Amino acid sequence: MDRTVPLVLDPTGRARQAEETALHSAGPAALVDILGVTAWSVSDPAVLKSLLNDPRVSKDAGRHWPAFISGEVTEKWPLTLWVGVDNMFTAYGDEHRRLRRLVSKAFSGRRTTEMAPRLEQLTTHLIDQMARHRPGEVVDLREVLAFPLPIQVIGDLMGLPEDVWPRFRVLVDGVFDTTLDRQEAAANTMALYAILTELVAAKRNTPGEDLTSALIHARDDEGDGSVLDEKELLDTLLLVISAGYETTVNLLDQAVTALLSDPGQLAHVRAGEASWDDVIEEALRYAAPVSHLPLRYAVEDIRLPHGIEIRQGEAILASYGAAGRHPNLHGATAGVFDVKRADKQHLAFGHGAHFCLGAPLARAEARAALPALFNRFPDMALAVHPEELEPVASLLVNGHRTVPVRLRPTP
Repeated sequence: MDRTVPLVLDPTGRARQAEETALHSAGPAALVDILGVTAWSVSDPAVLKSLLNDPRVSKDAGRHWPAFISGEVTEKWPLTLWVGVDNMFTAYGDEHRRLRRLVSKAFSGRRTTEMAPRLEQLTTHLIDQMARHRPGEVVDLREVLAFPLPIQVIGDLMGLPEDVWPRFRVLVDGVFDTTLDRQEAAANTMALYAILTELVAAKRNTPGEDLTSALIHARDDEGDGSVLDEKELLDTLLLVISAGYETTVNLLDQAVTALLSDPGQLAHVRAGEASWDDVIEEALRYAAPVSHLPLRYAVEDIRLPHGIEIRQGEAILASYGAAGRHPNLHGATAGVFDVKRADKQHLAFGHGAHFCLGAPLARAEARAALPALFNRFPDMALAVHPEELEPVASLLVNGHRTVPVRLRPTP
């Protein structure tokens, strides 16, 4: 394996399919350049699944990534926030279990089931608003449904005031925008933490029945910070609120786009040959909401198939998008959206200790929104050719800047 010529990932997200093809051809792992940082991109589903469950792989940059420990990365890399936070996303071992335990109850299967009526209520309200547009009018589906549904859900869960949602959304978009330079990313981060600090102050003053108040209670009751210190509190809020809606926005975006791009797939659903759960899982496989997730680190040397060795301290990039479309698992049709596909295995929500806590909620939101949307607008169509849809400016997440659709509601 040539360690001198990594594949440079396009920060605009425009080269995603070509990059996935190159990663598939390179074997189970390949060196990539992610905004100036070299990492092993792992795209083979079996190998990636194994590494995600391997105790020799850490997410704690402060303990296991020499380039971060030395300060080499922090001064120049725009994605420092992704590896420098103190929450369950970057924790390892017992620390990860401690931090994950604090929020896991809010995302349990039981809690998600209890939220079903609220999801239906929010979805109905948003679709009623869409129906007010003139027949044949073009609207941006991301703006009228894919964004407002998950931000309202996570806003309810976290107690995030509605007047903050638009500003917070712009700043979270900045976290995922890989075209920002270091200074722009740092300014975006500062503005984000200002909102989170305001939220914590407000909830300390007036607690509510929300996860933010519960986390503050856990942090403040202990006094010495052994349950949750102040930085962990803010970083946990950042993780839960931003990740709690970003993946769902892209899931809804990609599912609708795929169905409207190939009406035959929608016909399978309407004929009862495939379910909405089939649509959701195939969308997650075909267009994983998160294409690449930075970063993990080898705690010791790790040997992979084909003679590849990831050395201790080297960074690992989980390439979920390429894994979902890998021919090793899904054959020659891996790059085709097919709701009738028998095997829809994917790693879109990760695997192992860091499996996404919000996966049941994201699926539940899609399960509420997709059938309601297509029942209300059975003749809805994309207003542009699928190839004209612009990707969001990110190599990390997989969505579109806009999803213009032409609405034709039922009478």
